[in-house]
Order: sequence, then structure tokens, then C-alpha cells
Amino acid sequence: MPQPHRCYIQPVSHPLQCKCGIVKGLVANPRSANHCTCYCKDCQAFAHFLGRPSEILDARGGSEILQTLPKNITLTQGSASLACMRLTPQGLLRWYAACCNTPIGNTLATRKLSFIGLVHTCLENSDQPIDHSFGPVRTWLNGASARGDLKPKDAGLGTTLLWFVRMVLRARINGDYRHTLFFRADTGAPVATPRILSTEELGELMTAVRAP
Repeated sequence: MPQPHRCYIQPVSHPLQCKCGIVKGLVANPRSANHCTCYCKDCQAFAHFLGRPSEILDARGGSEILQTLPKNITLTQGSASLACMRLTPQGLLRWYAACCNTPIGNTLATRKLSFIGLVHTCLENSDQPIDHSFGPVRTWLNGASARGDLKPKDAGLGTTLLWFVRMVLRARINGDYRHTLFFRADTGAPVATPRILSTEELGELMTAVRAP
């Protein structure tokens, strides 16, 4: 007997949730996001830091990322569990739920460039497929760092640059960059003190990234 066709209504928001359910929230305007896959070694190292590489990375070490503005993200519970780390003192702020080590996303170290790359893992606890809410992957980045001998080709960089100019720079001009739950409204400092890895800790993660 043929299965009935499942019809989806275009969502105005997409649920965000950590694996254990303590952190919950919503991502508004999902169709305004840029959907990409990043194969860089830093994203792979973050997955190993969290102890969840098999959940976060695909077979070639790619992380599925949804680039959006922080103003689109609302946490409805669990904000106290929000933590962040940096692979190096100058690296991205990599946010995660400390309760269960679910990755949330990556931001720059300043709120003035309003940007977050949400990691797909925190968006999968939903009956609404990621591709339906955010659209399909349109950009593939850092393919040279992918696992295996057959490297994926980079594609869609122009899409990402256009998105950055259109969304991020506009937020800087119109003041939307101030609307973020990741930085304090009064000082602009991160709401959680970043843990910066030591040289030895980073070396161990990169060894895990290079392991066959």
C-alpha cells in the first residue's frame, strides 16, 4: 500500500534543543540562513573536544552548518548551561550545552559582526526536517581538509560571501547586532567565559582528527 505524501508548511521558526533536553529554543526566519558543510580541521577538532565526532561529523569529517544571525535565536530554557571554548586564543567562540556536550554554534569573538554558524546536531530534535526549514546545503567549504583520499570540491563560496554582505553587514549598520543572547548587552563580553585550550590539549585533538 503506498505511503501517504507528507505535506510540510513553510515554518516561521525551527526548534533548537540539546540532546538531553535541558537547553531548548527556537531559530526564527530559517529560510534566511545559509546552509553549508565545512570540512575544516578546527570544526573536526571541536567535535572531538565534545566527545561526539560520530554524531557531528559525516564520513568525510564534514560538519553541517546553518549560518544565521544571532538575533534569530531565542532560548526558552537552559541558558545557564550555555558554555563556550576556543581552540586557540584567537579562535572562534564555539558554543555548546555543557549539560550534555551538544554543540550549538560558532561565533566571532565580537558581537559587532553578527553571525553564528549553528551545528546541525542541535536542530535535529524535531519532526521538521532541517532541509525543509533551512533549505538544502548550498556551500561546501575546506574540502582539502576532508578525511579520505577523495576530497570533496569546494563550491558555493560566492553564496556565502553574498549572504555575509547582505545579512551580517546590514545587521552592523542597522544595529541588529546588539540583539544576541551570546554577548552581554552592557559590556559586549561573552555571556560565558571561554575555555581556551592549552597547546597540549589542542595537539591531542588534532591527533584524533588525523587518526585513520
